[in-house]
Amino acid sequence: MNRPYFLHRLAVVVLLSGLASAVSADAYEDGLLAVNTGNFPAAFSAFRKAAAQGRAEAQYNLGLMYANGRGTVQDDTQAASWYRKAADQGLADAQSNLGLMYASGRGVSQDAMQAVNWWRRAAEQGYAAAQANLGFMYANGVGVLADDKQAVIWYRRAAEQGLVDAQSNLGLMYASGRGVSQDAEQAVNWWRKAAGQGYAAAQTNLGVMYANGLGVKRDETQAVNWWRTAAERGYAAAQANLGVAYDNGFGVAQDFLQAANWYRKAAAQGYAAAQTNLGHMYANGQGVTQDDVQAFSWFSKAAEQGFAEAQYNVGLLYANGRGVSQDIRQAFSWCRKAAEQGLAEAQANLGVMYDNGLGVAPDDRQAVIWYRKAAVQGDPDAQFNLGVMYAIGLGVERDETQAVNWYHRAAEQGLADAQFNLGLMYANGQGVERDQNKAVDWCRRAAEQGNVGAQQILGMMYFRGDGVPQDYLQAHKWSDLAAAQGNKDAAATRSEIAGKMTTAQIAEAEELARGWKPTVSAGVD
Repeated sequence: MNRPYFLHRLAVVVLLSGLASAVSADAYEDGLLAVNTGNFPAAFSAFRKAAAQGRAEAQYNLGLMYANGRGTVQDDTQAASWYRKAADQGLADAQSNLGLMYASGRGVSQDAMQAVNWWRRAAEQGYAAAQANLGFMYANGVGVLADDKQAVIWYRRAAEQGLVDAQSNLGLMYASGRGVSQDAEQAVNWWRKAAGQGYAAAQTNLGVMYANGLGVKRDETQAVNWWRTAAERGYAAAQANLGVAYDNGFGVAQDFLQAANWYRKAAAQGYAAAQTNLGHMYANGQGVTQDDVQAFSWFSKAAEQGFAEAQYNVGLLYANGRGVSQDIRQAFSWCRKAAEQGLAEAQANLGVMYDNGLGVAPDDRQAVIWYRKAAVQGDPDAQFNLGVMYAIGLGVERDETQAVNWYHRAAEQGLADAQFNLGLMYANGQGVERDQNKAVDWCRRAAEQGNVGAQQILGMMYFRGDGVPQDYLQAHKWSDLAAAQGNKDAAATRSEIAGKMTTAQIAEAEELARGWKPTVSAGVD
């Protein structure tokens, strides 16, 4: 199973932990000396004296000591109080940290607008961490009206000073076209700068760009190298992507053991996509001993985080009683959760459950609703089932033209049942102008995939010469194949055809049937 690669974004909120540089005043200098020797109680005492005299740097450092519990009992209220005194004097370090206190509700009531206020003051002084945080607030509409252009402005100012968080987030803005024209090359540029500083999120995203050839020449090896660099630093998204690479043999030799290993590392950190993929490994016995109980466990962990694919798989395990006692109601519940998040497979299955009354009262209208949601996303099974609902008039007004429309969409994706039904619609002129040539074409596509109904009808068409030159050999072959699958009508037709053939011709037709192998349709270009 091919699994996707994941871009990752981190919120940028920076807490400074350094101490302000030395200037003058004996008490303040004494505090710095005490810090350098690791005597934090003495440093606290000295900074307190200098802070009481109004020294902004001392007030800021005193706030840091309260915030981190160094030289004194940890006290966020006192930390915020001293940051404010220094911030009111215009010290950018203090303004930035006071913004953080308001953003997180530490020592003060949480107030995003105040956080923006103090970060703006520091940012306007050129303070990079505050510029990055102000960009984040604009990007997410927190404490200020969302404004991607402003977000880009502030991210750029911080990024140009080398702040890695800002470089990474500026890359995301270029990648998504938020606040700037979408530009994959610029995204790569900024992620490369951040990646070069060891920033794991940027390394992961840079790998994604190499994997997909976005803004850079596609290079599977480079993609894997960047993911491995970030993965070895413990970054969950990179570990998950490295697992996907090993799972699919992308940029590395396919190795299910390694795939399971990296999925497990990311899953242990609570990364839902990796938990889901690890669930698949256990369900299929790839890289691990097949174990439905373990599969259910990992799918459940991700499902509880709201990960749609995992919710769907939990539903499937409940439906089939794999790794858990069979419970169709639970299957319906989890399938619905995934469907409501827009997962097409889940929507298609939810339609089937409403259609057949599995875990819920039968409801043709609801079946049609969910089939349609999945069908418009291109799910071929849902397209086929929606075609059936229109053809019969279940849950929707009977409409053979719409039936043909949906059969056609599914048939073009290679779904044999849809190809067969579309062939019948052309053969009978239902919802479309009668066309025996097209009927033969679609029935042949389905028959080649092993669809028994299509094989039986195709045999009849060759027998009668409908839409194709009469050919008893081909008629016997297709009827024989359908009869071998238990189709009694095909068996009767085969007997009738045999009555018009020589013994040698029958032997030749039987040899054709024995040599036939089903094909898997790749759909129609």
